[in-house]
Amino acid sequence: MISSYFTANHHKLIIYQLFVRLFGNKKEFVKPFGTIEENGCGKFNDITDVALQELAAMGISHVWLTGILEHSTVTDYSAYGMKGDSPFLVKGRAGSPYAIRDYYDVDPDLAVDVNNRTQEFNALVKRIHSNNLKVIIDFVPNHVARSYHSDVKPAGVRDLGEDDNTSHFFNIHNNFLYLQDSAFVIPGDYHPLGGDESVGNRNDYHETPARVTGNDIYSASPSANDWFETVKLNFGIDPNPPHRCYFDPIPDTWQKLLDILLYWSAKGVDGFRCDMAEMVPAEFWEWVIPCVKTHYPDVFFIAEIYKPELYERYLETGCFDYLYDKVRLYDTLVGIIKGHTNADELTNCARSVEKHPERMLFFLENHDEERIASFRFAGDPQHAIPGMVAGAALSCGPVMIYNGQECGESGDEIVGFAGSRGRTSIFDYTSMPKHLQWMNEGKFDGAALNKSTQELRNFYGQLLKLINRSNAISSGKFYDLQYVNRHHLSEGFNEKYLYAYLRYNEQERVIVIANFNKEESYEVYLKIPQDALALMKCNTQKSFTFYDMLNEEEIGVFRSEEFTVLNERHKGVRIPMKANAARIIRF
Repeated sequence: MISSYFTANHHKLIIYQLFVRLFGNKKEFVKPFGTIEENGCGKFNDITDVALQELAAMGISHVWLTGILEHSTVTDYSAYGMKGDSPFLVKGRAGSPYAIRDYYDVDPDLAVDVNNRTQEFNALVKRIHSNNLKVIIDFVPNHVARSYHSDVKPAGVRDLGEDDNTSHFFNIHNNFLYLQDSAFVIPGDYHPLGGDESVGNRNDYHETPARVTGNDIYSASPSANDWFETVKLNFGIDPNPPHRCYFDPIPDTWQKLLDILLYWSAKGVDGFRCDMAEMVPAEFWEWVIPCVKTHYPDVFFIAEIYKPELYERYLETGCFDYLYDKVRLYDTLVGIIKGHTNADELTNCARSVEKHPERMLFFLENHDEERIASFRFAGDPQHAIPGMVAGAALSCGPVMIYNGQECGESGDEIVGFAGSRGRTSIFDYTSMPKHLQWMNEGKFDGAALNKSTQELRNFYGQLLKLINRSNAISSGKFYDLQYVNRHHLSEGFNEKYLYAYLRYNEQERVIVIANFNKEESYEVYLKIPQDALALMKCNTQKSFTFYDMLNEEEIGVFRSEEFTVLNERHKGVRIPMKANAARIIRF
């Protein structure tokens, strides 16, 4: 079954992951584990019409609002009727946006007026839509914060765990799994806020019986490396052998999660990025997604998934619209950019998803991964240019960039819990130095950016607009050119660093070629197989002008006999390739 959303959508989705807490924060200087008053925090209201118009002008079609649900935090909002959290159960000071404390509420950090936070979120959704953009938010079905309690749930809604019989380890009617005869123990090696034990007493938190921890830790004493601040939801699978499934009647947890999805869909949310989708049973997705689409047929679902063996099931059953292409395309490109992997390996990436390439989401950054500009990854944001082009144009599938990526954020700042991991912290109150220069006190004009950063941002804008403007890339087919252009067949083609392929449809034909060598340029003589020309319905009696759309440069005019593999008298089309560069050539 092909996704109804995909068949109705003739353009590539260009997703901008916007971490609201980071995006609008104007504080230039932050301190490790600083408070919200000291370090600042972005707000819903900071995502202005001007900001959204600039994103749209860059080619963005969808905005993934990250971290908008109320989650565990050290910041005290008890004056507003929200329970506080023990600092010993919060990672960082701001807290993990994936330790949800209330599925029906938005994060009070993000509101100018905390009492008006829902209205401020609603106004943001309306602003995004009025700028012809779509809204995506997170759906986190596997786990919730240990302090989960909804203060604003709709009338008649029962809280997760509210009706649980805690005397059972597993009960089909329970929302959680309870470890009998045990009390939860906060990891002894976890010291909040950089070791400031004066913030509270770890013994003040009591949980008896202990509940199973979010990353499937069946122990009352998880480690500091576990998701100890979260608890696993019960989806109706008995953890005891033989692991019987109780899916009929529909488990209470499933129904509660459906109600949550319908609640946000009714608020105008266009899509959900589903956190750790593979950690809940596939049967749940096969039930809940069609249920949502019965009421909201255009709402779409993206799965964060790291198990390629599950791809077929998640796509063939027609439940998920898109899947992360992390384990194959992302990991391969990281290896190529770091110099550990040959560019030729991209052929295997394309083959591995050839049944559903249009439904694989490409990215080179997100909140979980190292920043490109970090010394732990590429060290220089320019070094990702060939990988960004090769990955973004590879299929009709969505492309995603993470806020700050387009400005070369390094994430190397040490601001708290995240430490030095080459990732902008999602646990602490912090800002993005390069992004701040583009934001320029809310003008979003990039006037404060230096020349190289401005060029980088211009590159992203040019690429994102091009891949959507190109019929061949947004809706065409794929043909790999590696097998006829490896070094022993084509002059100047070093498959360790070069990767080339065709994208085509009835309206357009393009060649994409990337050079991952950061130091060396090449004089490539590219050949195209005769069967590829036949598939593209090329009139071999005419001449073809090869024009690089990405770099706005004409390569030359050639007749087909000059570049087909069958003609050994000609080398092929001469394409100069600069070091660390890419071309998208229309012919």
